[in-house]
Amino acid sequence: MSAEINSDSRTKVSMTTAAAIVVADMIGVGVFTSLGFQVAAIPSPFAILVLWTVGGVVALCGAVSYAELAAMFPRSSGEYNYLSRVYHPVAGVLAGWLSATVGFAAPVALAAMALGQYSRAIWPEAPPLALGMAVIWIVSLVTLRGLRQSGTFQTVATGVKVALIVAFLVAGVALASPQPISFAPHAADIGHISSPAFALSLVFVMYAYSGWNAATYVVGEMADPQRNVPRALLLGTAFVTILYVALNALFLYTTPIGQLAGQLDVAVVAGRYMFGDLGARLVGALICIGLVSSISAMMWIGPRVISVMGEDIQALRFFAQHTANGVPAAAIVFQLLMANLLLLTQSFEAILDMIQFALIACSFATVAGVILLRITRPDLPRPYRAWGYPFTPLIFLLVAAFMMYHLLTERPLQSAVGMLVMGSGLVVYYLSKKGSSALSVSSN
Repeated sequence: MSAEINSDSRTKVSMTTAAAIVVADMIGVGVFTSLGFQVAAIPSPFAILVLWTVGGVVALCGAVSYAELAAMFPRSSGEYNYLSRVYHPVAGVLAGWLSATVGFAAPVALAAMALGQYSRAIWPEAPPLALGMAVIWIVSLVTLRGLRQSGTFQTVATGVKVALIVAFLVAGVALASPQPISFAPHAADIGHISSPAFALSLVFVMYAYSGWNAATYVVGEMADPQRNVPRALLLGTAFVTILYVALNALFLYTTPIGQLAGQLDVAVVAGRYMFGDLGARLVGALICIGLVSSISAMMWIGPRVISVMGEDIQALRFFAQHTANGVPAAAIVFQLLMANLLLLTQSFEAILDMIQFALIACSFATVAGVILLRITRPDLPRPYRAWGYPFTPLIFLLVAAFMMYHLLTERPLQSAVGMLVMGSGLVVYYLSKKGSSALSVSSN
């Protein structure tokens, strides 16, 4: 029997914490690593800033679409909840199974390994694997203590991350020597923006923006979710968009494009160019601290998926149990063990490569569900309506479709395997059907 969660708003997830989860989940290593490959193909500062701005606009289009569904169906678990309601419970189970097994565990393992690698800038003798694993365990133990403690930790960790990024931006503008470049548009930029390189770069930019939907995974634990979830999604995504554009502008403003082109660790290169070896170490420390909050966000929201699935599916009932502090302990431990397994076997990069297509397909189906429900169920109460409808969901769908096409043509085998991983959720669905005539989805 699961413990009841106190209805007192003090035990609920606040809008500030939810926005912090969005920011923390979005800002990983992507923004600090991808510019080098973009400037190699798009040697235009203006076009690069347009690229990152377009990525932010697309993420906002997804956020406003998810916000409409979150306000309509305020239950944790993200796509599991929405696809179950819009299409059929089996669609929700497939998406939920993907998220519950590797959808969050693999990014947690990747972030932990990246943290271990970047820590060498500060502590060269540190063993990356052991350090990354230790961070996962420490964050998980904080999360297990309760909503209030984990909420405070998440808010503080994200606040520190943002403060350090802002300090880095201010110091770079104030102290570094500017490069002889211009961010003003030129005639040649039309060709850059319409080029295949721009379109392909957008795929990787959107990976850096992933996480804009993070608050939907904890909506059932939020105070006043109809109002606070849309605010958290939009404020968090808009804020990260501003930071991303500013960071890329700073890298271009302070570091020669030739020094950035083809480099993976562009933030370290820029830090060294701006402030010497000390700058490189400071950037390494900044990324490490930022990754702690990213791991915390994913270790918080990921377990909510299988926990909610356990409320509906008898075979997963064990994961629905909560502690007296309102924490789905079994679900958190399950994701902790999955992340450790992937980290120890070094299989997380292969898993991430395989599941990208399936994850984008789930988001595509969710946003398409906004349009479908507007047509088929106009009578449903909508406490929040997607701003800019129908253009905002259509923009997101077009970009998502392009990304799926790119993945299918460039990585057909990995995409097919990812769909098979998601399809294995059918076993869970049919096991649940054996004990009942239908899979129910709670409205709470």
